[in-house]
This record gives sequence, structure tokens and C-alpha cells, in this order.
Amino acid sequence: MRKNEENKFPSELRFDLISKDWVVIATGRAKRLEHFRKEKRREIKISPKECPFCHIETQEKPVLIYSHGKKASLEKIPKDWTTIVIPNKFPAFLPYLKLEKKREGEFYQKMNAVGYCELVITKDHQKSLALLPLEHVKEVLDAYQERFLSLKKKRFVNYIFIFHNHGAEAGASQPHPHSQIITTPLVDVDLKKALFNAKKYFKEKKRCIYCQMNKWEMKVKKRIVFENKDFLALCPFASKSAFEVIISPKKHLPYFEKISEKEKWNLAEALQVVLKKLFKALNDPAYNFYLHTAPSDGKEYPYYHWHLTILPKTGIWAGFEMGARMEISTLQPEKAAEYLRKA
Repeated sequence: MRKNEENKFPSELRFDLISKDWVVIATGRAKRLEHFRKEKRREIKISPKECPFCHIETQEKPVLIYSHGKKASLEKIPKDWTTIVIPNKFPAFLPYLKLEKKREGEFYQKMNAVGYCELVITKDHQKSLALLPLEHVKEVLDAYQERFLSLKKKRFVNYIFIFHNHGAEAGASQPHPHSQIITTPLVDVDLKKALFNAKKYFKEKKRCIYCQMNKWEMKVKKRIVFENKDFLALCPFASKSAFEVIISPKKHLPYFEKISEKEKWNLAEALQVVLKKLFKALNDPAYNFYLHTAPSDGKEYPYYHWHLTILPKTGIWAGFEMGARMEISTLQPEKAAEYLRKA
């Protein structure tokens, strides 16, 4: 094949070591980097007067309140609250007393959706996490850890999922910034797959697969967006979407809930810096971020390595992605990382 013919087919397949999935990097579909900034966002128009989170007294009774870095009493919501955690008024999971499993015929099975659904809300209606001061981002992480430690003691809590939706395209139904915490009696399929592959690698190599990948990334430095003493933020080799960023501890840590104060400050810095870079580089894109940590089912997971994944909404899943279960990214992660480093 002649060189000019090769250039007609710039796409490549990349293998994800953790999920064992292949990802398509379809650079032939790529937009110019500046086009990502110009994309129009769908706005959720709810004013502070109409916003339920701006009138927090109308919501469920808080389970945790922070006021400028300090925990406040739950008896009365202080006017100067800065972060608050409340039960979700419309929960997908409910704290039933029993976990009831039933079968329907030969093939089907079901159980009641036992669990807890909570919202972690920051006070400012307009300012997303990218625009909050460092100490406030740290306070949000304090709330994540505090609620994680409390919820893991509850019955039928085998996994705790913490996530944040920003923007209409990312599924946020309220413009007021908030994260969600959902507990389930089940461990999700993606995490199960990651746990299986991490354990297999650990048995064979006597090393953590995440630590080995981090060492390689720190050596080649092509995909690193930001790093500090405790955390590494990078666009993964097999990115599922353009500008995907993973923030991972440099030290081997299986359990997010065991994070130290110093590590929380450095995680807050890494999260704030990355979200600011995305805000500037992509003109405040819609995104999801979520935390993957070891399950809270009482088992030991010494081979796992917790991390936080940020997925900007730079594309839409269509028939191929949904049917073939193979993501298509239109930008090489090396170029995405370079662009974000400069932002």
C-alpha cells in the first residue's frame, strides 16, 4: 500500500488492558481541536427562585452539613452552609429491611432494589466544581468519604457508587451542581470485569496492573495532563471518548474511603485543575465523572487500585457503539492530553 493510500485510513484499534475491550480511535472523523470549544451546549433553564436546591429547607432532612470546611449540626440548617448531603426525593433504591429474591419461570429472576440514594449539593447555583475554590472541592471530597464510611456499615450495601453529572447532555436534570451516591447489593458488571482482570494480573506478575501502567505513563509522559505528589491525571491509552481523563493515586490504594487528609487535598487539586482545563479548553462541556473503588462487601481486594474517571460528552453513542459495544473516539489521547496541558 502506498503512503498516500495509508493516510486515507488513519484510524486504529487500541486494547484496554483493564476491561479487555478494544476501542476505535477514528482520527479520520476528527474535528479540529478548536471546534470542540465552539460546540453548542443544551442549557437547563431553572432560576435560583425555582431551584429546589436553592431552597434546601423544602428537601429531605440532611444527613450531613458542612459550613466552610467544618461539620455543622443537623438540628437546623445554617444559613452559611456550603455543602449538604440529603436523601434523594426520587430514589431508585430504597432501604428495605429484607433482600428478597424471586424467580419467574425457568429463566428470569428479580429482587427488590435495596439501597440508599443521596445527593451531595454545593450551595452556589451557578458555580460548577471547576469554578469553586480548592478548599470547597476538598470539602466535597470530605462529604464523599464521610458518607461512604457511614453507608458501608448498612445492610445489603455491597457497592457504593459516587458520580457527578454536569450539563444536560450528561444527564443532569438540575443545573444546580450536585453529585450522587447510590448503594447497591450488587457489584456492577464493568467493575467485576476490572476486578477479575486485575486479580489475574496480580497472580501472574505479583504486581498491580494499574501501578505498572502509571509507571509507564510517567516514563513516556505523552498522555499526562497533570500530576502532583500523590495523584496522576492522564488521558488513557485506550480512551473511550475524546478528552477522557483518569485521576489515579500514584501509591497503590485499593480503597477510596481510606484516603488521608493530605491525599484528599492533593486529589482536590488534581480534580480542580483537570475540570478547569476542560472548562477552558472545551468551553464548559457536559461531563460525567465517577469513582471506581473496591466493593464494600467485606471481602479483601489487595490487587485493585481505585481511580476517578472523567468523561466529557464529546460524542454520541449510535448503533455501532451500542450494538458492537466498541467505543469510537475521534481524537488520539496524546493530542487531547497535549491540548489540555496547554489550557
